[in-house]
Parts: sequence; structure tokens; C-alpha cells
Amino acid sequence: MQLEIRPDPAEVGRARRWARSRIVGSGIEADEPLAETLILLVSELVTNAVVHTGCPAVLRLSLPGAEAGEATVRLEVADSSDRAPVPRCVGDDSTGGRGLALVDGLADRWGWTVEGPGKRIWCELDRCVRPVDRAGPANAAECGGAAERGVTAEGGVTVEGGAGAFRPPVYEGFAYEAV
Repeated sequence: MQLEIRPDPAEVGRARRWARSRIVGSGIEADEPLAETLILLVSELVTNAVVHTGCPAVLRLSLPGAEAGEATVRLEVADSSDRAPVPRCVGDDSTGGRGLALVDGLADRWGWTVEGPGKRIWCELDRCVRPVDRAGPANAAECGGAAERGVTAEGGVTVEGGAGAFRPPVYEGFAYEAV
């Protein structure tokens, strides 16, 4: 399923509403952390396309069916700009520049590839429907893992194993979550 995006900041809100409406019936509950993370990633990637390219874009969303159990949710934004996405280091007082850092921290994998005259930026979230036993370190790789970066043959970048917002870190048996 896909949504065409005009180069207008108002399109970011429309993209979030569209994505929320597609989550219904996919087996992902609207108040599930995965849904909230997905909407935030939609917001970040569409904002980047609208603000940094000035070109129309296409938002694509691949959701597993309700019967899928464990599955991967994939989000893509394609645009006609040849400008590569560049993560930025910004100061505490800066009001922007954190989008790709958020994507890196929330997605299990993300990357970009050259596509025709433009590019496609994508990210994936692994859906865990079984409870994750947080008692031991053996579960650190479940539904995600350590970050691995690699350059794709097309000249893009793939980043795997982001923190995953729906899986708060565990320290000595206690789960901590940013609120």
C-alpha cells in the first residue's frame, strides 16, 4: 500500500493519519508500542523527504496480516532527489537534525538505496508477539540485535539492529523506558 506525498509540510500529518488507518486490521493494536513507533518513523521519514528534498515522494507501508505472528513491518519513502540522507550531529539547543538518529535508534534495520534519479529510504521493525523473557542475556538478540552497518551494492547504506522502542533495555532485572 502506498501514499503519494506532496512537498508540503502539511503532508506529514496526512501521512501519519494514513499510516494509522492502515494499521487497523493488520493485527497491530493502535495502542501497541509497535504502532506508536511506526507512526513516529513515518513522521520522521516523511518530514525528511518534504523538508530536505522539495520533491514529491511516495510512502509505502508493508504490514503483516493478523495471522502472521512474528513478522517484519517495512516502511519506505521514495523521492526523486539525488541528495543522500546525511545523519547530523546537532547541539542541545537545535530544533532539528535528529530525524535519522531517531530512525537509527527505533528501527531494527534501516538504510537507503539509489533508485532511478532519486532514492528510497527504508526501515524495518520486527514484531514480537510472544513475551520476551528479559531474565537473561541470551535474549538480547531476539527481535533485533547488535548494530551492524554495511554499504549496499547500489551505494546506499544499511543499518541493522537499532534499539527498538518497543523493547526497553533491561539493567540488572529492571526494565527502563524513556517517558
